[in-house]
Amino acid sequence: MTHDHNNGDGDPQHEHPAIDWRDNGVKVIPGNSLDPNTAQTPGMNRATAINNARAGAEKIWAGTVTIHANAKTGAHHHGDLESIIYVVKGKARMRWGEHLEYTAEAGPGDFIYVPPFVPHQEINASRDETLECVLVRSGQDPVVVNLDIEPVEKPENVPWIDPIHK
Repeated sequence: MTHDHNNGDGDPQHEHPAIDWRDNGVKVIPGNSLDPNTAQTPGMNRATAINNARAGAEKIWAGTVTIHANAKTGAHHHGDLESIIYVVKGKARMRWGEHLEYTAEAGPGDFIYVPPFVPHQEINASRDETLECVLVRSGQDPVVVNLDIEPVEKPENVPWIDPIHK
């Protein structure tokens, strides 16, 4: 079967210019070649895997984040970016809110969603194991706005379970 890209009507104006899929197709970024030159937050190490310069991505950013045992970041947010954190190893404790008054934990295989502008803090809930995560953001700009927030209330536990699936 031939694949005719001119809608079968022979009209050449519907033909698309040939794309060099070798150079403009799938990219594999080896895990040992990530770029640590990205915005950092005290207490954590981020490394870029996918961005425009490294892979040609236009709308997303992806990389890794490592938080050392028993460490926690300062309070921060990522502007209008949405973030997804996938926990690979260890136990993550997230605190969020105007006074970091909410908290929830996530372990290996769990996904964490952080909406735009949410003040939050990532905490390694383990005293002796590194927390390793994959991070995906909805934009290219490495926005990290560090906030001067001290928790002023006892944390309110919020389960990671979707309320629809009790």
